Amino acid sequence: MASFNAVIEHLHEVNLVSMLVRFAIALLGGGIIGMSRGKRQHAAGLRTHLLVCIGAASVMMTSLYQAQNLGVPGDAFRMPAQVVSGVGFLGAGTIIVTGRQEVKGLTTAAGLWASACMGLAIGAGFYECMIVGFILIFLCMRILPLIENAVMAKARNMNIYVEMDSVENVGAIVSLI
Repeated sequence: MASFNAVIEHLHEVNLVSMLVRFAIALLGGGIIGMSRGKRQHAAGLRTHLLVCIGAASVMMTSLYQAQNLGVPGDAFRMPAQVVSGVGFLGAGTIIVTGRQEVKGLTTAAGLWASACMGLAIGAGFYECMIVGFILIFLCMRILPLIENAVMAKARNMNIYVEMDSVENVGAIVSLI
């Protein structure tokens, strides 16, 4: 029992092992939510949720690292909070709604946000967090689309987009479908 308590205490500190465990939990939680939302054709799917979760974990670990290891006076959480909200506002500028009412740019916005969070880790000298965060963000942006496309190619979903000149044609279109 004493060794279990030592492991738990070690995971509460900011160290490489606890960071890897926290990122793994962020991947699991963000992945489960993102997959379920993506499966239901929501605009923010797997990659978007993973990036936001990884970024948030990175910011929190960076704040903890600052408080525990750097002796930052005052509120160590103020600056990460401002950066996160500021980059969130910037990311919103990359999101557009097309003429076909499709939302585009969410993964870009999440990538900007996660990159800013990784930047906070670098700025704090929390290089281990930055390296793991970079690898995870890169995998989300480059490798997961390949996996996502392979899974979606086997899915049995069909999207139909129909434009009508008037409401009178609805019955004819529904009977054709």
